Amino acid sequence: MGFFDALLGKRKVAPPAAKDRLFAMSTAHIAMDVDGLRARGRAGIVFQSLGTADFSRVVQEMEEVLHGTGEETGTTVSSQDDSFGYRWMILEDPDVEDLVVGVHAVNDALAIAGYGDRTLAAVFAYEDGSQPLYWIYNIKRGSWYPFVPAGGEQARSNERELQLKARYGGDLPIEPELERWFPLWGVPL
Repeated sequence: MGFFDALLGKRKVAPPAAKDRLFAMSTAHIAMDVDGLRARGRAGIVFQSLGTADFSRVVQEMEEVLHGTGEETGTTVSSQDDSFGYRWMILEDPDVEDLVVGVHAVNDALAIAGYGDRTLAAVFAYEDGSQPLYWIYNIKRGSWYPFVPAGGEQARSNERELQLKARYGGDLPIEPELERWFPLWGVPL
């Protein structure tokens, strides 16, 4: 809290992250493909579910819209709850741009319904050789970061993550604070 906040009795609220930063993946995946990182055709948006009828209605309507548009684009949709109590809405499509549009639609529907604060992240699955690699989009901050699980339980390859940051920092708005590169263990993608 700053001096003027204390003087005026209110706190300055950070503006919401720019939504269009999610769409940076639409062009960044081209450079990744050239470099040999292969999109696995799966993306997900993870959010904290609520047991209210209104929230269930919003999620159901979202799934129906995605199923409807999926008939045109070929995107399939499923949902899954993880062991941490979060719900994953999982989209499958070989076209990364369709995945970006689908994830944006889910995020937008939650935000419009007033549940934007329930979303945690969007995740896009890639392969780096035979290793899984995830690009995580922190929705609240509007920034990306790589997550590279390594062999072993809850181990990650920080070295490879920093290499990816250096390589794709010009294509994606990378989260500058490394302590905010939260791992998502057990990603169902």
